[in-house]
Parts: sequence; structure tokens; C-alpha cells
Amino acid sequence: MKLTYIALLAVLGASLAAPVAAQPAGGQGMGPGQGMGPGGGMGPGGGKAMRFTFDKNNTPGWALMSADERAAHSSKMRSAKTYDECKALQIEHHQAMEVRAKEKGVTLPAPRYNGCDRMKARGFFK
Repeated sequence: MKLTYIALLAVLGASLAAPVAAQPAGGQGMGPGQGMGPGGGMGPGGGKAMRFTFDKNNTPGWALMSADERAAHSSKMRSAKTYDECKALQIEHHQAMEVRAKEKGVTLPAPRYNGCDRMKARGFFK
């Protein structure tokens, strides 16, 4: 009886582990289109694969926005064609978030780094 119980547990464990092991790896690997060089990734020459993540580290008021607002803000910032356009969008957003933070009685933390400056350094603007 004990051996049957152990065998049953082993089969159940294996059946649960197999689908998990078969999942594609997520994350930021260095596979096709994920590198930093020409033809893919984040660096100059990245073409259509160029992306930039907006998050709590570079977006004041991130915690004060809904998921839809975050997506809209990210889309707006990525659509900026020039550094000056990016900075204008950034200033407009900062002012709106300062008002929201004041209404909620919280202090708006400063970003850890400037998203527009990083985008410029990565070749997003000409």
C-alpha cells in the first residue's frame, strides 16, 4: 500500500511539473531580437525592436495612476519623435502628477533617472 501511495505521488508530481517545464522562458534573455546590438534590442540600430520601459523608476506618480493611465502614458512617451517633444510630455505629466499627489496628501517621489535622457542615449531620437 505504501509503495502504491509513493508511486501515485511521483506520477502526480511529474504530471504537474511537465507543463511548467514546457513553458517558454520569459524574461530578458539574449535570444533573437533581445540583444543590444544592430538588428534588435535596445541600442542604436535596434529598428522596430527598440523598446523602453516606463515604470516606477522613471515616472513620477506611477503609483497614483491606473493601469490604463500607465499604458497611455507609456504609449505617449514612446511616440515622441524628438527629445524636446519627450521633455514637453514629461513636464506635462509631472505637473499633472504633482496636482494628484497634493490632492491625495502624498509626496511625489523624484524619478531615479530621467526617461527622456535614457531614450536619447539609446538612440530613440535623432
